Amino acid sequence: MLRRILPTFSLSLALLAAPALAQESPSAPVQDVPVAAPDAPTAPKATALPTVVNSDPAVDPDNVLLLYLSNGGKVTIRLMPEWAPNHIERIKTLARQGFYNGLVFHRVIDGFMAQTGDPTGTGASGSDLPDLKAEFNAMPHLRGTVSMARTNEPDTANSQFFIVFYPRMSLDRKYTNFGRVIAGMDAVDAITRGEPPENPTKIVQATIAADNAPAPVVAAAPVAATPTVEQLNNSQSN
Repeated sequence: MLRRILPTFSLSLALLAAPALAQESPSAPVQDVPVAAPDAPTAPKATALPTVVNSDPAVDPDNVLLLYLSNGGKVTIRLMPEWAPNHIERIKTLARQGFYNGLVFHRVIDGFMAQTGDPTGTGASGSDLPDLKAEFNAMPHLRGTVSMARTNEPDTANSQFFIVFYPRMSLDRKYTNFGRVIAGMDAVDAITRGEPPENPTKIVQATIAADNAPAPVVAAAPVAATPTVEQLNNSQSN
């Protein structure tokens, strides 16, 4: 079953969302075409939320999702059961099963969002658990919003989710908004773009903060060695 983000924009909503929205070309047959802004103007970041989870007693570690990415970043997401209890339970269940470990961000549109959660890396699959009934809510899709992907049918969210780069109010009440990045948005910004990306960013490990799982060791990108004076001289003489 196809599980891509399929927002439908009216003309008025599109004009509100961005000054010059362009329709993306479909990357495969039968896929609905989202509207995005590949050349979106620089937008101000949303008001920062707390960056240290344990410093805020209102943040329950059992409702905090930690994503360790292959780009070396760590993303802290506050899950909001009040907004979407069944979707939160699904995300927590899959994270605790290790389902998200090793999955790629298979669809990343600059100025729009980064999507993950498909074990095939194609955007056409999900977990073995049944699809969820929609829990659309009034919470806006701001920078850092984490929301569930689905097909063009409302009750088809399963395991895929996306993180919003810039505000997209046209997604409100059409996709289940279930949380917000509260730390590590710089790591989200660094996720490799593409549909699919040539070298996609991976979720090395996804855990729930309350479980106190050890952080994974993420290998740093190789750094080219600085040539010695002798090597430079030899290359010039050749």
